Amino acid sequence: MENAAPCDSEAPSEGVARGVLYPGRQVEAVVTGRHAPSGEAARFVELYWHVRWRVDEPQDSKVLSYPSVHLVFEEPEPLVYGVVRDLFVRRLEGEGQVLGVKFRPGCFRPFLDGPVSALADRVVPAAEIFGPEVAEAGRDVLAHRETADLAVPAERFLLDRLPEPDPVADEVAGMVDRLIARPDLFRVDQAAGVLGVSTRTLQRLFAEYVGVSPKWVMRRARLHEAATRADAGDAVDWAALAADLGYFDQAHLVRDFTATVGVPPARYARSA
Repeated sequence: MENAAPCDSEAPSEGVARGVLYPGRQVEAVVTGRHAPSGEAARFVELYWHVRWRVDEPQDSKVLSYPSVHLVFEEPEPLVYGVVRDLFVRRLEGEGQVLGVKFRPGCFRPFLDGPVSALADRVVPAAEIFGPEVAEAGRDVLAHRETADLAVPAERFLLDRLPEPDPVADEVAGMVDRLIARPDLFRVDQAAGVLGVSTRTLQRLFAEYVGVSPKWVMRRARLHEAATRADAGDAVDWAALAADLGYFDQAHLVRDFTATVGVPPARYARSA
């Protein structure tokens, strides 16, 4: 499948996943699903996500990425996507599908020989990490149509190749979860205080295990919250939201949102 890329999202609902911008434009053309990992895989994998589409004209799907690495079973070969620090754009053409494995933040590190930061903003053939057998696994995965059916061979492939558990990876995953749940945190020293570690330790752990900085994770959490409020369809008090998210003022929120999404939040809300 040409020009495929991961749907980096938190949780699909009503056909379109959270994290996908302009969700109303996707409902008719795109079907998404997710499947929970089981057994030992759940220590490393957050979820399996599935995107299937059929479009008459090419269209771009824009995504605010999460701090996760993805293994994506797609044509012509499975790929590994590092964390995308800017706005992710996926072009959909014709008809196709992909199945993605969204790893828990920090929990792809045990599969690698080095820091996850080396994968940031990169896409690499999955065979470089998982070996040539991943190509056959990809064919098995994409031979199915329903999300749960696609997930079965994907998980079977992973279970045969799981590394030894890394307690630090589990700890870092918990740190990321806590930061995402606190979009009001604005400074790295604030985050370090909440997590009970030094600023330097926090930065080192995130470079090694997550692939992006704690500052990026906190900023992205704020942008996700702003986009989610806008997508809800209700009137948003942007000044109040800016204060809730720790911005200096509404103008600060507008600049931050516009720099990533490309339009001010109020304009985005009108067209979402």
